Amino acid sequence: MPKKSTAQDEKLCSLEEAIGRLVPDGASVALGLQLESMIPFAAGHEIIRQGKRDLTLVGPISDILFDQMIGAGAVRKVVAAWVGNVMMGSAYNFRRAVEEGIPHPLEMVDHSNFTVALGLHAAALGVPFLPTYTAGGSDLIGRNPDLVEFEAPFTGETMRAVRALHPDVAVIQAQRADKYGNTHLWGNLGVAADAARAARHVIVVAEEIVDPKVIASDPNRTVIPGFLVEAVAEVPFGAHPSPVQGYYNRDNNYYSEYHRQTKTPQDFGSWLDRWVRGVKDRQGYLEQLGAERVEGLKVRKRALAARTDFGH
Repeated sequence: MPKKSTAQDEKLCSLEEAIGRLVPDGASVALGLQLESMIPFAAGHEIIRQGKRDLTLVGPISDILFDQMIGAGAVRKVVAAWVGNVMMGSAYNFRRAVEEGIPHPLEMVDHSNFTVALGLHAAALGVPFLPTYTAGGSDLIGRNPDLVEFEAPFTGETMRAVRALHPDVAVIQAQRADKYGNTHLWGNLGVAADAARAARHVIVVAEEIVDPKVIASDPNRTVIPGFLVEAVAEVPFGAHPSPVQGYYNRDNNYYSEYHRQTKTPQDFGSWLDRWVRGVKDRQGYLEQLGAERVEGLKVRKRALAARTDFGH
């Protein structure tokens, strides 16, 4: 078991080391926590390359990363609201696993986006559940053992309780961090902050590692404090094909290509060999993508925030 880190410990390591050390077989892993942006594809691909097995994936909207990990045989269970290709529709590996048990039977625990968020928020608060009005009248109640109806104290009305979700590991994609794990996030934060507090271990995958003075200059943007983080890896373009605010845009063509190229298990195997198993790391992936395509995705029009004075 990794030792508990402190704010003064240096957490900087390679993504390969972080995944190897903190994501054992059978772990529950929270990914895709900022919804359709900042999905940690590089981390998911490293999990596949290391041959991890029997994972439980937790996330509100996973896009095609969950589909890739399912198709690679890494996943036993999914706790999510939806798995698919946001742009194109079906996620073929997910459907094959649920309907046909290919490559492995897959257990699906159905949530809504909001109940996933509530489960992570409950864990972040340190309470066993949170009450809510959501999911009433849906068939989630009765199918998901982590959602139950109860009579509310004080009012006597019928409400739902969402059990706290405690992932073993949360992988947070971020714009920048320092070597101590203090992490700046902006744009769509989704449930990243709650997941970092709910999880037993946290891996940050940052577009760049910056001097601690940069992080300290804007404390309100430090969404993930370093004391929560056990490993931080610098991985430029680590979220591609999803976007990272201020760094690069969504690669819409990639989603279309993935949809066309993964319709059968054989098609997916060829895709996996090319984009994941056939490259050593993210740098090899970017070389496969091509310099022209990478350059074309970078932000062209800047939208800088106004200067903030934290003086006293």
